[in-house]
Amino acid sequence: MRLLERVRKEWFMVGIVLAIAGAKLKPSVGVNGGPLKPEITVSYIAVATIFFNSGLSLKTEELTSALVHIKLHLFIQIFTLVFFPAAIWLFLQLLSITSINEWLLKGLQTVGCMPPPVSSAVILTKAVGGNEAAAIFNSAFGSFLGIVITPLLLLLFLGSSSTVPFTSIFSQLFMTVVVPLIIGQIVRRYIKDWLERKKPPFGAISSSVLLMIIYTTFCDTFSNPHIDLDKFSLVLILFIIVSIQLSFMLLTFIFSTRNNSGFTPADTVAIIFCSTHKSLTLGIPMLKIVFAGHEHLSLISVPLLIYHPAQILLGSVLVPTIKSWMVSRQKGVKLTRPPV
Repeated sequence: MRLLERVRKEWFMVGIVLAIAGAKLKPSVGVNGGPLKPEITVSYIAVATIFFNSGLSLKTEELTSALVHIKLHLFIQIFTLVFFPAAIWLFLQLLSITSINEWLLKGLQTVGCMPPPVSSAVILTKAVGGNEAAAIFNSAFGSFLGIVITPLLLLLFLGSSSTVPFTSIFSQLFMTVVVPLIIGQIVRRYIKDWLERKKPPFGAISSSVLLMIIYTTFCDTFSNPHIDLDKFSLVLILFIIVSIQLSFMLLTFIFSTRNNSGFTPADTVAIIFCSTHKSLTLGIPMLKIVFAGHEHLSLISVPLLIYHPAQILLGSVLVPTIKSWMVSRQKGVKLTRPPV
């Protein structure tokens, strides 16, 4: 009975393990063009479902208040689109003297140039109980900025002469992020009383959709033939990626919890995930566009294929710890407030 209760409480972690195992056993099911058609079901339907769900569950006044939190948005966007790629570039100057495959190192630089994801950062922030409204705004806003800034960063650090079709990428983002969020908010106005009375399991729904994204992501990873090449470099890249994520999560935590930062514990949670997560959904299409016809495109893409599942796994593992910190910090703030 205790084991069943434990599994029930940790169903999401169990789901992650099963999703990865399933992807390993039969990666052809979840790859682009496979039976699940992730190029449609994930890129459009799953992402749209997540943001419709967020729009339906998020109180309008909370989203409105998030829009005016300029300092929070500046911190996240500057960290992820300025500091992150610059820090990776400096780090790669040291790694360039090692025997690690040079195209995998270039792939690490492309990871740094990517915008925040439109799903995982929001879901993990929601799972912890952080500032979901801020996470939604910065994921969406960062993705729109990334349409222009990411290709420019890729050209700056790696160089390419390809033309990027901003219009098509922008329209896809608008249809899968902005429109579902707005529709969710509109629907919420009409069924607000029912939602507050029934309290649907929004978190469980979003987590279930994320499991599908995890599954198809690992299907792509396991089906990529270049994953089996140069195992020494791949192992080092995996170690470097995890180290980068942990270091940057710690860095954002330190900066956002300073006494004069002005951020609440819930803000810090959104900052940790939104500042350090990178989008695979936007990233791979951008790499294919900017480096169209490049003979080493597959190798350049490998670090991003590793980074995406690694950030979800690492974030999921750290959810209980971050949640515990946030709850204790919020209690401490309440206790230190002077009586009215």
